[in-house]
Amino acid sequence: MDKIVLSGFADEISSSLDRQIQVLKKLGISHMEIRGVEKKGIDTYATEEVKEIKGKLDDQGIAISSLASPIGKINIKDDFTPHLEHFKHVAELAHVLNTRYIRMFSFYIPEGKDPEDYREKVIEKLAKFDAIAKAHDIVLIHENEKDIYGDRKERCRVILDALGSDHFKAVFDFANFVQCGEDTMECWELLRDQVVYIHIKDAVASDKENVRCGTGEGKIKEILTRAIREEGYEGFLTLEPHLVLFDALQSLEVSDAESVIKENKAKDGAEGYSMQYHALKEILNSIERQD
Repeated sequence: MDKIVLSGFADEISSSLDRQIQVLKKLGISHMEIRGVEKKGIDTYATEEVKEIKGKLDDQGIAISSLASPIGKINIKDDFTPHLEHFKHVAELAHVLNTRYIRMFSFYIPEGKDPEDYREKVIEKLAKFDAIAKAHDIVLIHENEKDIYGDRKERCRVILDALGSDHFKAVFDFANFVQCGEDTMECWELLRDQVVYIHIKDAVASDKENVRCGTGEGKIKEILTRAIREEGYEGFLTLEPHLVLFDALQSLEVSDAESVIKENKAKDGAEGYSMQYHALKEILNSIERQD
């Protein structure tokens, strides 16, 4: 377990950076996947502003595991040029934040259309991100988000077969696969060779609702046991509770937030984050006791 590092989307705690830091320190977590600060996406801040944010985090002993960008979270038919230019800014911010990882996506597919019809366009555009990542010596980590090209395991594999390298890897998100009707163990078996980062988020398939990790259908304990004990997974396990309707979910992530968080399962973001942390620790302790 020494090479497993806990992190999390701290904007699920609060939009306030001070509150994020306070709760992280109380839980003993020394990393965050930075996404939203003061109700703004980190990618929308100017470089000098991000330097100030990083200085504040440094003072409190909080490091960045990944920059959780919305790159690739546009429709495949949208104007790509400004999005590509924005990614160059995001790549620069990754250096300011002293992280090699940038979380990203593989484009929304027009409703009712066959994603396979857009395969070549998706790979072509992702390759342009990849070229910038290589130039900046950063690592793009593709998340299997719902309704994008790479939401199912087979299409994730298509992307990774085309682009997988030291600069293009995969995030494994249990809940997103569940919400797409996938068996997460089958997903793990197909993609594990390219997974370098794991989101700790669980869900149930019946109504696609997010639940506390280990209580849904993500098979989190089974997969983490296999990944850590048998396959030597090293790196980040990043809390993404989705247990309360927090600011970032409504403004930064999805427009239909209520479809995955139908009711708050904690009194506030801090409590929901703590619930997810303790649930994950219970799973990890159980795995460790098997030694």
